[in-house]
Amino acid sequence: MYRHLTSQDAIDREYNPRLLAADMGAVVAGWAERSAETRRTCGHRLRRSFGPTLAEYLHVFPADAPNAPIHVFIHGGYWRAFSADDFSFVAEAGLNRGVTTVVINHDLCPRVRIAEITRQARAALAWVWRNAPDFGGDRRRIVVSGHSAGGHLAGRLLATDWERIYGLPADVIKGALPISGLFDLEPLRWSWLQPVLQLTGDDVAGESPIRRLPSRPVRVIAAVGGLESAEFHRQTSDYADALTAMGSTAEMLDIEGRNHFTVLDDLADPAGPLWLAVERLLNG
Repeated sequence: MYRHLTSQDAIDREYNPRLLAADMGAVVAGWAERSAETRRTCGHRLRRSFGPTLAEYLHVFPADAPNAPIHVFIHGGYWRAFSADDFSFVAEAGLNRGVTTVVINHDLCPRVRIAEITRQARAALAWVWRNAPDFGGDRRRIVVSGHSAGGHLAGRLLATDWERIYGLPADVIKGALPISGLFDLEPLRWSWLQPVLQLTGDDVAGESPIRRLPSRPVRVIAAVGGLESAEFHRQTSDYADALTAMGSTAEMLDIEGRNHFTVLDDLADPAGPLWLAVERLLNG
């Protein structure tokens, strides 16, 4: 099957984060409540379309100060669940610290394939760069983070040829923070997710960030919750090592006491280690 994992049950135990997070239901419900409260109290929010389909939209939470740095967040859900609306709460730290936050939405499997979700994420980031002056953002300081499947998409954005495809500067992204990301999709072909994802060998080769590394050096902090499975830790470590080997500045950040879901608390907290990592990337 995959590496030392010789059965679907073994793969599922490593890659189904619900199995190691008994509080998952309460945490996810809390995300929705906090997100609704963030939208209610933030004072100013923009909802904008960046593509032709209904799923291609994003939320902008502008900082009060002009020319603010920009944090772009991509949600998780194994490419098949959740929306940007569930993750408005990640803007809390940025609103506190003078950083504009953009939360990207995208379509979901099985309605579309992962390659199309990658295309939508790229289109969203191109929209952010082109429209940053209109919402008071500094497009010279864009950092991307993503959680779980969003961490995978952050890795795919890093490997994008922005000049050739979009006519943008090669260094659109100043740094990336993939959180609990999936960087090799191969094990998911043999998992409980395959009926929804329908991954092929070509999908694995073309859409796995560790098999499609950036062509230029990048700055990456690859994070994972300390309570996550051995495979989530290994994938994170392997990706950071692969980036370092090709000349990038990359490190692994292990968030003590956090599982796959509670780890996001530290992105919304202006004193949390994930938010501090965003600031390091913005200021580096």
